[in-house]
Amino acid sequence: MADEALVESDFRAEAPDPAFDWARIAYLVHVSRAMDRLEEERLVPERKVLYQFSARGHDMAQILLGSRLTHKKDAACGYYRSRPLLLALGVPLEDALGSGMGRAGGYSDGRDIGVVFNYPNPTGAPALPMSGGVGAQYTPTAGWAQAIDYHRNVLGNEAYDGAIALVLGGDASVATGGFWASLTIATTQKLPMLFYIEDNQFGISVPATYQTPGADISKNLASFSGLTIFSGDGSDPAEAARLVAAATAHVRARKGPALLHLRVPRLQGHSFQDTQAYKSEEVVRGEWARDPLPRLRDFLVGSVMTEQRWNGIAAEAEAAVEAARATAEARGVADPATVLANVFYEGEMQQLGGQWTHGYRAPKSHEDPKPEGQRINMVTAIRRTLDHELAINERVLLFGEDIGPKGGVHAVTLGLQEKYGAGRVFDTSLNEEGIIGRAVGMALAGLMPVPEIQFRKYAEPATEQINDCGTMRWRTNNRFAAPMVLRIPGGFFKCGDPWHSQTNEVQFVHNPGWLVAVPSNAEDAVGLLRTALRGNDPVIFFEHRAMLDDVWARRPYPGDSYVLPFGRAKKTREGDDITIVTWGAMVPRCEEAAKHVSADVIDLRTLVPWDKEMVLASVRRTRRCLIVHEDLKTGGFGAEIAAIVADEAFLDLDAPVARVTMPDIPSPHNPVLLDWAVPNVERIRAKIDELVGF
Repeated sequence: MADEALVESDFRAEAPDPAFDWARIAYLVHVSRAMDRLEEERLVPERKVLYQFSARGHDMAQILLGSRLTHKKDAACGYYRSRPLLLALGVPLEDALGSGMGRAGGYSDGRDIGVVFNYPNPTGAPALPMSGGVGAQYTPTAGWAQAIDYHRNVLGNEAYDGAIALVLGGDASVATGGFWASLTIATTQKLPMLFYIEDNQFGISVPATYQTPGADISKNLASFSGLTIFSGDGSDPAEAARLVAAATAHVRARKGPALLHLRVPRLQGHSFQDTQAYKSEEVVRGEWARDPLPRLRDFLVGSVMTEQRWNGIAAEAEAAVEAARATAEARGVADPATVLANVFYEGEMQQLGGQWTHGYRAPKSHEDPKPEGQRINMVTAIRRTLDHELAINERVLLFGEDIGPKGGVHAVTLGLQEKYGAGRVFDTSLNEEGIIGRAVGMALAGLMPVPEIQFRKYAEPATEQINDCGTMRWRTNNRFAAPMVLRIPGGFFKCGDPWHSQTNEVQFVHNPGWLVAVPSNAEDAVGLLRTALRGNDPVIFFEHRAMLDDVWARRPYPGDSYVLPFGRAKKTREGDDITIVTWGAMVPRCEEAAKHVSADVIDLRTLVPWDKEMVLASVRRTRRCLIVHEDLKTGGFGAEIAAIVADEAFLDLDAPVARVTMPDIPSPHNPVLLDWAVPNVERIRAKIDELVGF
């Protein structure tokens, strides 16, 4: 009997919505189940998959939702139980399985856990690179949503009309800072963002009552201004389809962000190793009674397909998964030596992310400064560089706390919002995770975001997003990258304190994938900042507070086309008796301290990469090395330099490698205490004399 006849003869009170391709949905649910079963019964016991997270129970609603991402400028970001969504987006089955097996190719070439996915999807909506941290997916998705508005409203690109950004999270993730930060961003900016919360009432073993008062995020957010809520049963095919269609239509119609809150059963443990001993038998029976697969069968068989067709779809899915397994296993493991590649851009373009993937190419530049006019301070130099790049590159946008009408607490962005508008230079809510996370999403969408963290110490809440951004190119094996310029003022200024005066540059060096600039003067600040703004990697641009208006740091403006390559140090003094390696605010102090000797004073200018060749060549000639930095001694970047010198120039040394640094204490507030703690000219000179006389 034909399916069409069955529709007429067995009409239901709530027939399947014809806007959904129910045969494909049924097929993908069966594929998802077959993958879970294959992993649980074969691949995990055979130790071919080491991390396995079943999507059983979550699958149908995810696939319904994924089927609505039909706009090419849509994007989704999920978490470790989001494979069914990937299937709906069209990810190759051999990639989905092979990535879980750590095989070559796939999401990461075996570099990352298989459930930590990404999918550039050149023919449709991409799945943005997720991370292994719960809640870390929210703020980058908000950034993509804001980029949709930027492309449409600022750049005038009509191709983004109707696009949405979708983020998936479990009920436990609503307790994270990332969730609340993105909710604030999306609602205050009225962004086209859909939050999908899959509520299975457990965060691994912790009940939802520990995550959310009353265990119902919809009720808690019922009065949240600017948010429309769609809530219901995600295991009921009719109800789930109705809510998915309504929620996606709401956001596409530019009516503001929405929360889609569906209750689904988690039919297996959190992961394969989880026995669910914390659940009672009654709870487990109740969850299996809500299994969406038999409910989907009952919903479709007799209305849009026969039982024979249903069984045929199941068999087709099983065969496809088994074929994908064979293909995935045949791929083998990547050459271990390849794990060193793609930490930074190496000439082969990533598939998605950054302005270069959208056709941007840097204007002509020169590496020799061409001084113009009077000496200017570093504040003016940075502002002038930002001003010029904003003028010639409409993808550049600036944001952070107080950088708009106020012009930043250090006046660096003064007047830029007035000149370029609040669409390109704007203030943010007070949440550093939200600032950097949204910058990641914007960078993925092809913009060049320039976020500011107001003071170095305030970067701590954003460290997860900083790490995830830096590792993105590597862990996706050059599929994705998120180039940006993260401006961070820090260091002492007149006085100190534990909250505003920290440097701690070494923490950024320990985040693979970030270039790190530490200019000491206005000219270098211009060249490094312009290089960063025109580049294809994320950059930490450290602005030392003491140097922003320092007389020594003033230089003539070197020109609108001046760039300074990273990794190129500069000798600010030259001599034969000792090599002094330093950066930032310590450069003028080292110059002053070394006036009475013949010394090479080397300003590194960048820490990633750092000019190892210049330092080693100088040390081999002077046979002495002193490293001076403001950061703490233990674990400071000077220790890395000292280790390299000891490793590669030990036999050339006539004295021990020495360091002058801050003691291992926070920055003191009183100027007298501060001057004692920060390396001063007297301490540096004394150490120079000690080494020269050794």
